[in-house]
Amino acid sequence: MIVCNLTKPEATQEQVRKTYPKLGQTDVAQLSVALVLAGKYALAHYDGETYRYPEDVSKFTKALSVTLNQIQSTVEPTKKAKAAAAEEEPVEVKVGLSCNIVEGENMLGDRKDLKALLGEAVKEGVEYQYTSTDILWQWALDRANWTTISGGELTRRVKLKAAFEDSTLGTELGVGGKVKKTRSPRAAAVVAEAVPEPEAVDIEEALPE
Repeated sequence: MIVCNLTKPEATQEQVRKTYPKLGQTDVAQLSVALVLAGKYALAHYDGETYRYPEDVSKFTKALSVTLNQIQSTVEPTKKAKAAAAEEEPVEVKVGLSCNIVEGENMLGDRKDLKALLGEAVKEGVEYQYTSTDILWQWALDRANWTTISGGELTRRVKLKAAFEDSTLGTELGVGGKVKKTRSPRAAAVVAEAVPEPEAVDIEEALPE
């Protein structure tokens, strides 16, 4: 299993080199970037639909606002609604993610051999390590103006949580290091060996001038 740290994408190169030792330096760099992009631009899955970033942002937020309004409607009004809203625990709405292989393949151009390795790596399982700002969908959902999207009707505090649900293992990073791992049933079948902290390598330096 390749460990891909989206906060330090250059570190992925060492992981790819160990997995595919016969690859040349430039090919390792290209495959590393493709893996990073496949995670950063992960596809979002919700209510049977798939959404791509950034073209589906408006469509997805509108779809989510329906659920958020339904959640709010279950709350009984009180005389101190505003105070209660500030103090209550936010309701978590989960959004599934999966690797966006197409985004990675677009970066690889006509290199069919590297595209095949990209598909193989994702199938075997990738551990994405990330913060809430590294996955573009999570970043967008955290910054969406839900009051405006809902027409001013949404007041309930809601926490949107994006997590990988395919063969990928997701590890959310915090200030103190690893916080939480999310593994889907498919990912659970992947036997992952302990991997030492990769040495940071500058991918740009590996590319030819």
